[in-house]
Amino acid sequence: MSRKTNKSNRQQFIIDVFVNNFGDQMQANPKGWRIKFRKMAASAFAFYRGSAALFYADVADDKDPFLNDRTSRVWIQGDLHAENFGTYMNSEGVLVFDVNDFDESYVGAFTWDVKRLAASLSLVGYQKALSDGEIKQTIATMTRSYIAQVAEFASSPDRSDFALTLSNTTGKLLNLLHETRLNTRIGLLESQTHIENYDRRFTLGSSVTPVDSEIRTKILEAFPDYLKSIPRSKKFERLNYNIKDIVVRQGMGIGSAGTSSYNLLLEGPTQALENDIIIYMKPAQVAAPSLVVTDPKIKNYFLHDGHRTVISQRALQAYSDPWLGYTTLNGMGMLVEEVSPYKGDLEWDGINTMDEILELVGYLGRAVAKIHCVSDVDSDHTLVPFQTEEAIHGVLKGREDKFVDAIVKFGEEYGEVVRDDHRLFVDAFRNHLFPGL
Repeated sequence: MSRKTNKSNRQQFIIDVFVNNFGDQMQANPKGWRIKFRKMAASAFAFYRGSAALFYADVADDKDPFLNDRTSRVWIQGDLHAENFGTYMNSEGVLVFDVNDFDESYVGAFTWDVKRLAASLSLVGYQKALSDGEIKQTIATMTRSYIAQVAEFASSPDRSDFALTLSNTTGKLLNLLHETRLNTRIGLLESQTHIENYDRRFTLGSSVTPVDSEIRTKILEAFPDYLKSIPRSKKFERLNYNIKDIVVRQGMGIGSAGTSSYNLLLEGPTQALENDIIIYMKPAQVAAPSLVVTDPKIKNYFLHDGHRTVISQRALQAYSDPWLGYTTLNGMGMLVEEVSPYKGDLEWDGINTMDEILELVGYLGRAVAKIHCVSDVDSDHTLVPFQTEEAIHGVLKGREDKFVDAIVKFGEEYGEVVRDDHRLFVDAFRNHLFPGL
């Protein structure tokens, strides 16, 4: 396989994956991609976060004894690593810890999510100077937790209300939920807006600027289609969805490559200024798994990547964000979600003892099982018209130890591959081997 080739060939393979899949984007926005690559150069884990396409190029043709016609066709998060977890306030008003960031979500092999997470845990463990034995234990604990939760869903399929919340978590995860709960909507509004002429407006800055009249008109034209994409059951009766202000915000994350998104300030359920709502509208990206999943029935199912992201998220996240929707702008699929004060990301800096790590990864395994087995009531079941918990449990039952061994082995070996790839990537980037960068 490509990841086992010599150093020179492997470096060219890394370059080719980026150029073949993102060459047009890199030519159109070289500055943004240079910024993205510099962020990826910071560490092996940062590189891993930004190179999902490379992961799929490596694993797409792997022989996997746990895949069949059904288990290779389930909803997956697509970029599941140790930092793509966090909190959110679900549509039932419950603060939940769950998988987040569904930009890469698609239909594919359930093992891809588990493997990608396992390799990321190997990278986190190496970064924290854990021993090989401790890294194995970390991955095994996550995997056994995943298996147990899938088995629980398979034995009790009516578990759509399952969630990791304030009432059933402990340790660092519970601390994250408590800390996020202290946030307030007014606090978010005060950090991003101000009062002007007795009404609320966005506060401008270096990364937040006004939209011109042409873009504003196009956003206003795209907004009604977004509203149509929200399921009837999730629409607010006491909300007029009136737009008060619009700004453009420059992308800041590793995956953004300098792309711009738009923030919209909306009138809340009343005219009280503390009830205003902020949503964002951003260009949806091509899902990394779609680069290797060739089934035209899956690809042709989606109107565009904004539609794909929303449909996928509803299939993966029970009681999803009531603001979640999609539209098109300048012919591009757009994802729309709330900018919520209750979204808190999992950070590993303060998680350093083995007891803390093992407890946390146990929860991560349960969270991954939930997204594979529990969907939102408004999700579309056309592409995956079967009970995924039964399909996954069917290939794991009686083979639990073999699955754990396989995931641990993959996580260790691919973690080493990523560390080597990171060095090759940095060398290629700083020596200008990526065309145009």
